Amino acid sequence: MKRRSGARIPPTVWALGAVSMLMDISSEMIHALLPVFMVSVLGASALAVGLVEGIGEATASIVKLFSGALSDRLGKRKFLVVLGYGLGALSKPLFAVAPTVGWVLAARFADRVGKGIRGAPRDALIADVALAADRGAAFGLRQALDTLGALAGPLLAIGLLALFAGEMRAVFWCAIVPGAAAVAVLILFVREPERAAVPPAAALPPAVAERPRFRWRDLAGLGRPFWAVALLGVAFTLARFSEAFLVLRAEGVGLPLAWVPLVLVAMNLVFAATAYPAGAISDRIDRRVVLAVGLGVLIAADIVLALATNLFAAFAGIALWGLHMGLTQGLLSALVADAAPPARRATAFGWFNLLSGVVLLSASLIAGALWQWAGPAAAFWAGGAFAALALAGLAAWLLRRAKSARAQRG
Repeated sequence: MKRRSGARIPPTVWALGAVSMLMDISSEMIHALLPVFMVSVLGASALAVGLVEGIGEATASIVKLFSGALSDRLGKRKFLVVLGYGLGALSKPLFAVAPTVGWVLAARFADRVGKGIRGAPRDALIADVALAADRGAAFGLRQALDTLGALAGPLLAIGLLALFAGEMRAVFWCAIVPGAAAVAVLILFVREPERAAVPPAAALPPAVAERPRFRWRDLAGLGRPFWAVALLGVAFTLARFSEAFLVLRAEGVGLPLAWVPLVLVAMNLVFAATAYPAGAISDRIDRRVVLAVGLGVLIAADIVLALATNLFAAFAGIALWGLHMGLTQGLLSALVADAAPPARRATAFGWFNLLSGVVLLSASLIAGALWQWAGPAAAFWAGGAFAALALAGLAAWLLRRAKSARAQRG
């Protein structure tokens, strides 16, 4: 039965959004302080921060590839999602006891492995239970709730930092509680439909009727529309390095240590407010048009942050960065769900995130090196240049598509 876009979001999407929110509260209580913790307490360089962040995200993306393929092969989602969130919760104490950057890297690695295990099956589960007409709204809602957690986490970190007289390790210990709560909500309230990811064999073409397997020759089976979306995601990721550099930028123009978590609060406030509306709008118009607007906003954010000499300018750039995230992140997931064959949906999410993670590692390393050797402004100018190239390519693609549509009508 078809429904109009904007119809009721399935309860499973709400539950997964609540799980994401609680885990992000836990994670951001740590990550809001982690760059400063590494630099001021453990003596790390900006390049080391970029390396830790890049390796962490790349690890998550690589694991997503295999967890996605495994989820499709088993025809199950929830087990892997529980495993991934459970590992993320168990990694939190490692940050609190870390005596060196190597320990932080190990904790970040474990946390991101958990993220990698859960990411593709979770996104595929959302696509399984949401109707196509509501898909942008469903992914936008999950992203908005996730970002509310990313907003609440730094606020809690600020309060706890004041309570514990600036002791960051004590804040890290407190982050264990919402992480455990996320796993409990997931186990109790998320329901997986029976074999929703794999339609009956009779309804499938012979090439995809068998149970999905992880085989290199199956890459072509994901289809040209999916790989076009994957290429678009790579361009976006190259233009957007780790948010850890936003924290360092604000601190560099005078933000006191006790207020450092406000960076992620400001970014995620805008992100959370715009993710669901952007997803709902993308259900009514071409999603790529909204993505193009998001790239334009990212260019503006990079310019403002490159030129920032005071906290007002820095937070203006951070707010623009959050707007860019709201306009793009949920939409990219919806595009993957739109383009991927249903029987290989989790595999497609895995490949998409693998490519994005490898590129994010490169982008974070480039940003860290430019920051260390040429100054903070150079990192943001480079990000703006990559975003401008991505926008030019996307605009050219949209123009070609519009001309083709006019020619067909003529």
